[in-house]
Amino acid sequence: MNTTLGTIIWALGGLAGAVFALPFRKVKGWKYESYWLVYALFGLILFPLALAAATVPDLFGVLGRAPASTIALCIGFGALWGIGGLSWGLMIRYLGVGLGLAIGCGLCSATGTLIPPLVKGQAASLVADTSAVVTLAGVVVSLVGIVFVGLAGKSKEDELPEEAKKAAVAEFNFKKGLIVAAVAGVASAGMNFGLQSGGALEAAAVEAGAKELWKGMPVLVVVLFGGFLVQLVWCLQQNVKNRSFGDYATLAQPATAAVIFWSGLAGVIWACQFACQKAGESLAGDIAYISFAIVMGSSVLFSSLLGVVLGEWKGTGRRTRTYLAIGLAVLAASIAVAAAAKMI
Repeated sequence: MNTTLGTIIWALGGLAGAVFALPFRKVKGWKYESYWLVYALFGLILFPLALAAATVPDLFGVLGRAPASTIALCIGFGALWGIGGLSWGLMIRYLGVGLGLAIGCGLCSATGTLIPPLVKGQAASLVADTSAVVTLAGVVVSLVGIVFVGLAGKSKEDELPEEAKKAAVAEFNFKKGLIVAAVAGVASAGMNFGLQSGGALEAAAVEAGAKELWKGMPVLVVVLFGGFLVQLVWCLQQNVKNRSFGDYATLAQPATAAVIFWSGLAGVIWACQFACQKAGESLAGDIAYISFAIVMGSSVLFSSLLGVVLGEWKGTGRRTRTYLAIGLAVLAASIAVAAAAKMI
């Protein structure tokens, strides 16, 4: 067990979650639903399958031997995440990368981290000893940091003229964005519910010869498959509604290769955050339940820094920047606390 290394891996997952949308800036000429389907195909099906097949012997045998109830639960929670996941792109359109991921990840982190132990009847383990209390404190501290980043966003809306908001985020709308972020954040917690429901799959992977570090990859495959089903239905429905099936008819054109590459790259980067989560859990022992909070918290930290680089906070006043600075400092501290919890 190496909780420090596990926390570093989780933080790297958060970095992936913060930057995954950047390749979309290179996508030109396709409707949103069309390139989102390419993103989903690579991120939710192809990459997880390739990673699991490379790290778990007899992957399909492992999947076939798992109880049907486990498979159904993982797919179901993945589908719940899929509903929330559809809102993330819209959330970023209204709030920007920094603020959007801050609010969405905050809600997602709180529900996704604390509900699974409560449902499993393991609430007492959250405060079992000093180390557990410090670990839980790290989770709470991360949520405080996310709140400050959210306050910075609200302050930004109050002080900036409409033209300045639109210059950084073309469709900035705090009220609409907040509603979308609430849906995205809470429903997206289904991801962690699913990832924590695949114990039988992990056991089967170890029995088949998978190393501890990679035992969670079959769980990732099944959960993301559930999410893909929802996103596939939505994308095709939007193709019909917007008459955008013609996008797929341009596959032989050079420009289309760029669309597929950048959309697919976004999907692969996105999937890396949860591959890192499951890999890091194998090193964290009995504090593995905080993995989701660390991934989400570090995603907010890195996405907020990215928002600064992209100019989303340009022109804001001292109050807004103070909120943002406090939020970033608190988030960084929460990751350090989690990494050091087992040393106390």
